Amino acid sequence: MSTIQKDQLAQFGNLELLAKQVVEGFITGMHKSPFHGFSVEFAEHRLYNPGESTRHIDWKLYGRSEKMFTKKYEEETNLRCQMVIDVSSSMYYSGKNELSKLEFSVLAAASLSELLKRQRDAVGLSLFHNRLFLHTPAKSSGAHHRFLLHEMEKQLHEYQTIDSKLTETISCLHDVAELCHKRSLIVIFTDLLDDPSRLDEFMQSIQHMKHNKHEVVLFHVMDKATEIDFELGHNPINLIDMETGEKMKLQPAEIKEKYTTEINRYFNEVNLKCTQYNVDFYAIDIKDPIQDVLVKYLLKRQKLY
Repeated sequence: MSTIQKDQLAQFGNLELLAKQVVEGFITGMHKSPFHGFSVEFAEHRLYNPGESTRHIDWKLYGRSEKMFTKKYEEETNLRCQMVIDVSSSMYYSGKNELSKLEFSVLAAASLSELLKRQRDAVGLSLFHNRLFLHTPAKSSGAHHRFLLHEMEKQLHEYQTIDSKLTETISCLHDVAELCHKRSLIVIFTDLLDDPSRLDEFMQSIQHMKHNKHEVVLFHVMDKATEIDFELGHNPINLIDMETGEKMKLQPAEIKEKYTTEINRYFNEVNLKCTQYNVDFYAIDIKDPIQDVLVKYLLKRQKLY
């Protein structure tokens, strides 16, 4: 859903409605498209293997898809998923987009939570800036789902007025690795604007998750136009660090080539290391539809089950 307005997210209680709209639109789009492999209802099914008993084949689903699926028992479909959201000050940046990186991440996480609820999967929430200040274990109850939405909504209300918050991603991810139930799926939303010299330390925190038998999906949330392509016009501008308040006046054209070379080299290295550690890494532009995140998640879930 790329047409969500900022004031819609600002209204308390609207996050659940918006998340449902995103998921409903996503499901409708999948049913109308030639997208192969799954839809939301397939989360409770698996492909029939020749030689198995035909007792649990879902013939109604066969009639619609012309593929043979067997129904999974509840214990086969349960998944624990932990949403981890970076709420440091740099995540408030929106560029020229309708939503900031934080608003995009919150709506994406809320939409994933709605999808998880429909699949009877359990979901938890971790929020961090310079410390991990919220961590809830994964549960599947309706009351827990509403609590998570409430906590995410609070971030949308608070970020306009709170003081700057630095990022301390590494220690927070180590904490999440220890606190989550083993064999969880950990989905991280962050802009990855940490000290580039600490990349190896960052990857150690990801390795910690893998060591504890977690699966990891890392969403790099960014405004591609300005943060990656450095499209800031031709006139001198003042840049302000949203976490430290440091100011810098510069001429974009003078440093654009060097900046884009270095930033792309850095994120290519992140991508390469994630591939080496069997971590799903996705660069997500905040101008793109939220549904893109749902597709990436379902592709990961299909690999796991």
